[in-house]
Amino acid sequence: MAGRKRSKLIQCLGVFALMLLLVPASIAQKKAPAKKPAPVSELEKLRQQYVESTKEYKASLERLLVLYEKSVTKANERLEKSKQLLADGLISRTELSSSEEAVNAAHLKVAEVKSQMASADTQIAQTLVEVESEKQIAKLKISPGTGLVRTTSFIRFNGSGSWLLGESGKIESFFQQTFHRPLPIAVFGQGAIHNQWRLDHRNAMDISLHPDGPEGQALINFMQRNGIPFSAFRGAIPGVATGPHIHIGRPSHRY
Repeated sequence: MAGRKRSKLIQCLGVFALMLLLVPASIAQKKAPAKKPAPVSELEKLRQQYVESTKEYKASLERLLVLYEKSVTKANERLEKSKQLLADGLISRTELSSSEEAVNAAHLKVAEVKSQMASADTQIAQTLVEVESEKQIAKLKISPGTGLVRTTSFIRFNGSGSWLLGESGKIESFFQQTFHRPLPIAVFGQGAIHNQWRLDHRNAMDISLHPDGPEGQALINFMQRNGIPFSAFRGAIPGVATGPHIHIGRPSHRY
């Protein structure tokens, strides 16, 4: 009889131990699955590829710059020798001029590469500025009718709908009646600077007003009341804004 009781007790202990082993596994199965990272949009992928390609391009320019700077050193050395040979009467003035031209050509190549490197930096900067401003808007979950973003460098208002450059008369009339002078339009539609920076500015205009000044504030308030989209810049942003101004219309996207 005692043997049967011990046998049952051992069986019970075995079942209990098995339950203890299975419970953690069942709890683990009930845990919420790990969150997957948010998918990257095609536009974001293109931007990342663009920035990486531009960085690689700049790196190749840096290697080329080293070679061109060596060429400048060698050209200067040849020029110094030519000057000495001319002083000794061993070469003509024409031959010295050729050495001087070689030095100038070498310096021009260096200057050109440095300019291209600076351009690459600007392209990266303007892409990152564009991305950062859109990220801020996305974080704030702005609706088209009421969206307003303020940062230390710019203000952006999404407006209540599409706006056409042909509707500028309403804005010009408001400014003329309020301040008794014409609206200071710097660029109406596509300008040379926008072509240089590859910005589509065909349906927008730039106003030469500081957004924090009394006239700028009055204009901004008027556009907000009327649902007119705008971007106001407090200072220069490489590849985006040359200085303080108010851009009326949708943001100019790069092409």
